[in-house]
Amino acid sequence: MEMKPEKLTQELEKACGTKLKSVILYGSAAAGDHAGKKSDYNVLVVVDELGIDTLNALAKPASAWAQAGNPAPLLFTEDRLTKATDVFPIELLDITECHKVLFGSDAVQGLEISTENLRLQIEHELRGALIRLRQSYLLTQGKTKAVAELMTGSLSTFLVLFRAALRLFEETVPQKKFQALEKLAGHLTFDASVFQTVQALKEGSRKAKDVDVPELFNNYLKTVECVIDAVDAHIQKENA
Repeated sequence: MEMKPEKLTQELEKACGTKLKSVILYGSAAAGDHAGKKSDYNVLVVVDELGIDTLNALAKPASAWAQAGNPAPLLFTEDRLTKATDVFPIELLDITECHKVLFGSDAVQGLEISTENLRLQIEHELRGALIRLRQSYLLTQGKTKAVAELMTGSLSTFLVLFRAALRLFEETVPQKKFQALEKLAGHLTFDASVFQTVQALKEGSRKAKDVDVPELFNNYLKTVECVIDAVDAHIQKENA
């Protein structure tokens, strides 16, 4: 059963009382890029402290939220959020640029986000995701349905990271992930239609039996590698 962010916010208010400082919706839903039941909601929750009593209070609404198919809320105190700006530039840049306050203060407004480590974080996240993708492929044993599900399951992660990679080439990036993908393809050499096909599989507008899944997965890998190489080259150029 779908659980809307507004319902989660109500439950968090009941559970935390005055400890709850802010609830912020971010990601595709805040950007107007939410795909209904095929997409999830991302929420940042700021409380005044994160000891075990607060975690226990958050556990019930967070569990219901996760059972509805959403990622667990991202938890911070105001102090910890401020101190995290240098190590989570991808996430916090995305949140600050596009978010909706559901409760309390706008905890991310005015955050000074260092982009010094942005390139390294992008490369680290992309390489890690690619390693996991290959590991997971081994477990599919090449079965068409499982490989298709592997691509649709990993698509959102790569699109988020590709949008972050676009920041290396442009100061302002589109909020919608596929618009960002097309712009990135203009700076690098890859076929964005690979990801559009995977999105069609995810949405159900195309079926795995109607697609050359092995070839699609091969191109999926190649495109991810292309972006990683470009990010790495950008780092080497900056450090030269």
